[in-house]
Amino acid sequence: MTPPVQQDALVERVRELATELEVPGVSVGVVIDGAEQYAYHGVTSTKNPLPVDEGTLFQFGSTAKTYTATAIMLLMERGELELEAPVRRYLPEFALQDEDVARQVTVLHLLNHTAGWEGDLSDNTGDGDDALERYVALMKNIRQVAPLGATVSYNNASLSVAGRIIEKITGTTYEAAMRELVLSPLGMDDTLFFMTEIMMRRFAVGHSQEDDGTIAPARVWAIPRGNAPAGGMVATAVDQIRWARFHLGDGRTPDGTSLLSAESLRRMQQPTVSMPGSAIGDHVGISWLLRDVDGTRLVTHGGTTVGQHSEFVLSPEHGFAFISMTNCGPNGPKFNDELRKWALEHYVGVTEREPEPVRLSNDALAPYVGSYETIVINCEVAIQDGQLVARIKVKPEMAETLREAGQDPDEPQPDLPLGMLSEAGDRYVITDGPAKGMKGYFSRDAAGNVNGVHLGGRLATKATSLVS
Repeated sequence: MTPPVQQDALVERVRELATELEVPGVSVGVVIDGAEQYAYHGVTSTKNPLPVDEGTLFQFGSTAKTYTATAIMLLMERGELELEAPVRRYLPEFALQDEDVARQVTVLHLLNHTAGWEGDLSDNTGDGDDALERYVALMKNIRQVAPLGATVSYNNASLSVAGRIIEKITGTTYEAAMRELVLSPLGMDDTLFFMTEIMMRRFAVGHSQEDDGTIAPARVWAIPRGNAPAGGMVATAVDQIRWARFHLGDGRTPDGTSLLSAESLRRMQQPTVSMPGSAIGDHVGISWLLRDVDGTRLVTHGGTTVGQHSEFVLSPEHGFAFISMTNCGPNGPKFNDELRKWALEHYVGVTEREPEPVRLSNDALAPYVGSYETIVINCEVAIQDGQLVARIKVKPEMAETLREAGQDPDEPQPDLPLGMLSEAGDRYVITDGPAKGMKGYFSRDAAGNVNGVHLGGRLATKATSLVS
């Protein structure tokens, strides 16, 4: 059994970091050599403060993608689905602006972020059982920004398509299918979808920063139901650790029943595509984001919703898992980053080292200068004081959609200083500000011209480089 001092050290480190960063509430779990440890701190809401405890529900956002992918793998093992099959085998009505892509895209493309279309469609399609069907129907007008399978660009919309496939195959709603396929067999009764269930329990409220600098509850609580397969779930730390133990294991449930083969679990954790230098990792498995740190392969997937941020890290080599859920938009990511680094070093001796940027001439930086865009933002990359700076603004046509989703499109975005990481390479690291340490890279076309920049794992293309 792990010495009690480690439990004490975890609790103390959580308290120190949360206090320093003014994070209202935190729920943390660790698995090491089969033993579990937990630390809880703070309150569910600064307006209606209840202590965070083992029963507190947090939104964990995009870690839900790994749940959707696991359900897909279960259906595959049942012979009801093939990863390499075209999406239209299961959704004949599936449509995109690019008909060739709509015809050729496979289930695997959905799960490893290589579909290439704009991935942040944010429209709210309601709370009815048809929300996912209606969301996927809206994708008929979505633009292709990279050739199918050519590059990784983080894609929430793709996971909604995967969720709709689950609905069609099972003949029920996504949420009901996930309960039957995954959550109930694993005894995860504290992983929920609907506010009508959640409101009966103790749950965390997201927080954002007000104009006067204070941290206050966010005005919108949850993301729309049409995005549920990409990130619409809540859980306790104990249930998150149950999920971690399953993916560290051999595919059996707590009562010993085989749910998914060990081969399929390991396949999910193997690279399907690589993206060295990306903010989200070095490779993508089947939904899992893979990073190589200090000689150790980490299997990860954090998440972000309205004022809530989570972290989820596995080291299968060490039998180690770390999860952290926070209810603070401004400082939650930094809390998770700092605690993750501490936990990796403290429990398994893995050290994350900061990349060192190099100084380049203005002539060397000039090819990266230009205007880039995603479905949500415009990004101007310029040279300032001898280094690149990215200036991001929300597109006017997206402002109202973001407001409905609980985000503030009018909030000024700080400049992102981009430090290049080599003399002859396209990789960078953000050197200052809230996103300090986040990595990314510029992409080039076949002629060698810079045609895009990967920001937070998403491809922002030069306007003239969009794929028609």
